[in-house]
Amino acid sequence: MPGQDAPRRMTVDIPFGSDATSVRRRVEALERVLERSIVVPGFNRPVGLDAIIGLVPVVGDLIGAGMAFYLVWEARNLGMSKWHLARMMANVGFDTLVGAIPLAGDVFDFFFRSNSRNLKIIGKHLDKHHPHTRIIDG
Repeated sequence: MPGQDAPRRMTVDIPFGSDATSVRRRVEALERVLERSIVVPGFNRPVGLDAIIGLVPVVGDLIGAGMAFYLVWEARNLGMSKWHLARMMANVGFDTLVGAIPLAGDVFDFFFRSNSRNLKIIGKHLDKHHPHTRIIDG
């Protein structure tokens, strides 16, 4: 079929509402961009913007941490418990500190995905308190 071999485009419809469904879609889209938006040739493992900008010493890690803290901010707006928020901040802090180590931190960023961990925490909260927001992908 024509067009079958064409590269896939990543399209994201980001909602701006404050309802739980909009929040879920926003945090899922951000996690996808930060953790698994690009497949590295030869490595066959998806990486994201967080690992790529983390290659820039210090500044890249701080920018990545800022974007990761957005997920924590969204979780806070959902009314998540302080315990869950603290776990999420610890994930981001650990990722940022270890990621700031030259070379070893860059390798670490490929394997420790704090944003994916934080998305799981948010997802469990949404599944429990807002089950209507679940989206089934086909």
